Amino acid sequence: QVQLVESGGGLVQAGGSLRLSCAASGRIFGINAMGWYRQAPGKQRELVAAITSGGSTNYADSVKGRFTISRDNAKNTVYLQMNSLKPEDTAVYYCNADIFYTVGYAVDYWGKGTLVTVSS
Repeated sequence: QVQLVESGGGLVQAGGSLRLSCAASGRIFGINAMGWYRQAPGKQRELVAAITSGGSTNYADSVKGRFTISRDNAKNTVYLQMNSLKPEDTAVYYCNADIFYTVGYAVDYWGKGTLVTVSS
């Protein structure tokens, strides 16, 4: 079984910074893409940022220039550095990873989420 455990959420004032971490553990043969999604109250879950195993990144337009996604493949961990936070960034942030448990077979996993609250 595989687990994704997020950490680093909390309350921050507008303009501040937070760093989220997500560590994958369990039966892991390899990890393909990893990413962060968020869901604000009353809204659908949306992609924030994603990173491939090779390091290629993709960001939502709303966070470009403010957020940076990175990963440590040796630690099976993905990070999200969030700077210049805005109240509209308030949401539950979820980690997502496409994990191979054997050659050629991958499963999409989600973390339980970590709450980020940005006060104005």
